[in-house]
Amino acid sequence: MSNFRTVLVASLLVFVFAVSFGVLSIQPVEGLTLDAEKATVQLTEAQKKELATLQKEILMKRKEVISKYVEYGVMTEEKGKKIISRLEKHYEKLEKNGFVPKWDKSKKKRCH
Repeated sequence: MSNFRTVLVASLLVFVFAVSFGVLSIQPVEGLTLDAEKATVQLTEAQKKELATLQKEILMKRKEVISKYVEYGVMTEEKGKKIISRLEKHYEKLEKNGFVPKWDKSKKKRCH
C-alpha cells in the first residue's frame, strides 16, 4: 500500500512541475470562457411565462409539503411559516430577475 502511495505522490509531483514549467500545457475547452456564467441571457415573454408557471407550481407543491410536515408534527408551525416565507422570497427574486437564476455565488465566501 505504501508503494502505491509513493508512486501516486511522485506522479502528482511530476504532473504539477510539468504544468508549472510549461512542459505540459492545459488548453481551455473551445467556446468556454470563465465569463460564460456571467453572460446575460434574455428570455422571451413566452419563455418567462412558461418558467413562471413551472416555478409557481413548484412553489405551491413545496408549500403543500411544508404544510403537511407542520400538520403531522414533523416541524413547528413557526418553522413552517419561516420556510414558506423564504420560499416566497426566492420566487419573488426569480420573478424580479426574469426567471433567470443567478448562479454566481462568489460574493458569498464560505470558510468551512
